[in-house]
Amino acid sequence: MSGSSFYFGLTGGVASGKSTAARIFEELGARIIDADRIGHECLRKSEPAYQDIVRTFGTAILDPSGEIDRRRLGAIVFGDLEKLAQLNAIVHPQIMARVEELASRYHAEDPDAVVLVDAALIFEAGIGGRFTKVVVTWCRAEQQMERLMAKTGISREEAERRIASQMPVEEKRRRADFVIDCSGSRENTRAQVERIYDELKRLGAA
Repeated sequence: MSGSSFYFGLTGGVASGKSTAARIFEELGARIIDADRIGHECLRKSEPAYQDIVRTFGTAILDPSGEIDRRRLGAIVFGDLEKLAQLNAIVHPQIMARVEELASRYHAEDPDAVVLVDAALIFEAGIGGRFTKVVVTWCRAEQQMERLMAKTGISREEAERRIASQMPVEEKRRRADFVIDCSGSRENTRAQVERIYDELKRLGAA
């Protein structure tokens, strides 16, 4: 089976092991579409979403060059679910259009390719139904907190706010088709990814 609509989702809470799982999937041969990177590109002055974002959140989010400062924008939306929803409504259609374009290209290059969309907010954005199956990564709550602070240098209070802005991991796990526990070693994570990758290949060939 191939086509632009046939791709899998990879999601999980911030600092939950999603990027590690994505790298392992890629090592195994999957084609990865980094939706979060596409989202960052959508913030650029040259992109269609830029004007809507500045109109919605004001010029205080801009850096001296007039580009959107992601840290300033993040400080606004991560503490306010309504504002986060406003931002998502602006950028997600643009992100999904680019995802469709890339998935089509990858399937044209290799009809049997396992195409995985690495995206933090699949369930929060209400787009779970766009994916053939969704894989969720998770780790223990304290581990997630420590990893997030170590990775970003933010305070515990800010880390708590960012984690709270996302759907609880228990709910993501409940909605998932496949779950990867990233609480242990990389080898343990890899073993789980290998099993799931084999299953995704079978689904793609069905």
